[in-house]
Amino acid sequence: MSQPVAKFVAYERVSTARQGRSGLGLEAQRKAIDDFAASRAADVIGRFTEVESGGKDARPELTKALHLAKLTGATLIIAKLDRLSRNAVFLLTLRDSGARFLAVDMPEANDLTVGIMALVAQQEREAISRRTKEALAAAKARGVKLGNPNGAAALLAAGKGGAALRATVKANADAHAADLADVLADICAQGHISLRAMAAELNRRGILTRRGGMWHVSSVRNLIRRIDHSGHANT
Repeated sequence: MSQPVAKFVAYERVSTARQGRSGLGLEAQRKAIDDFAASRAADVIGRFTEVESGGKDARPELTKALHLAKLTGATLIIAKLDRLSRNAVFLLTLRDSGARFLAVDMPEANDLTVGIMALVAQQEREAISRRTKEALAAAKARGVKLGNPNGAAALLAAGKGGAALRATVKANADAHAADLADVLADICAQGHISLRAMAAELNRRGILTRRGGMWHVSSVRNLIRRIDHSGHANT
């Protein structure tokens, strides 16, 4: 009698809406999952793609994927568990779901493995939050006004000249860079050493640029240059 065909429910994840629109990163995950399924002669009966921002804990597509896996007796499959090993929300949801799971890069992982990873990730998350609050509190204690300072528009409305405008804008930028020097040093100490990784971590921590926007490679590069120039570098 032939063996029943194994069933997989695929869960793929990208961390920003921009990546979700472009498909960046999804192709590699999908290929890894499909290749593994083919090697096991298994059917992928469902596929769920999560486009999540660093500041949000909701994982609606993961919830749907786990639900389908439980209803059909299928196994949830992901491409890379190590990529998600610091994501406490994902790990805790996976651990508590009761569904079978399989990671292509760590096929030997089990409930105990995920449980330990979840505890470590939760502790790290709490430590990052505590260090960020301490760094911001230290900046505030130095008399620095946190948040987005008044920029060029307010100065122009007040009728100030170009030289005064440039000097004020520079002073605001330098002060903001000084505020973030300790935070950036902590981010680097956590292993986020590329410009892209630093930008992602700043965004994940909910820290805004001086103009109140999101961080990108170019804005992190400018921040590092300003910190180095002002002598506040701790990295």
